[in-house]
Amino acid sequence: MLYAINGEDVPDSLGKRMTVRPEHLKRIQVLQDEGRLVLAGPYPAIDSQDPGPAGFSGSLIVAEFESLEAAQAWANADPYISAGVYQKVIVKPFKKVLPA
Repeated sequence: MLYAINGEDVPDSLGKRMTVRPEHLKRIQVLQDEGRLVLAGPYPAIDSQDPGPAGFSGSLIVAEFESLEAAQAWANADPYISAGVYQKVIVKPFKKVLPA
């Protein structure tokens, strides 16, 4: 089943984000390599593709996992959590409708 992982950043997270971003992306790349990733990306803190020093306010990952517990365990192991980038992470089941 698909699960949406929604991480909410702490204020002024850009420095912390950039420090552990390679580790964060490496884990997501594994999901992609396994054919389990639907989409992943950050929320710009301002209305811009490149928010510059404004940084990001969080991230969304939609991927396939065996269960809600497995998705939550994967999310809990994210480097953004251990580095203090995320202040809150919500994992929910997700049903993709479109595009078909």
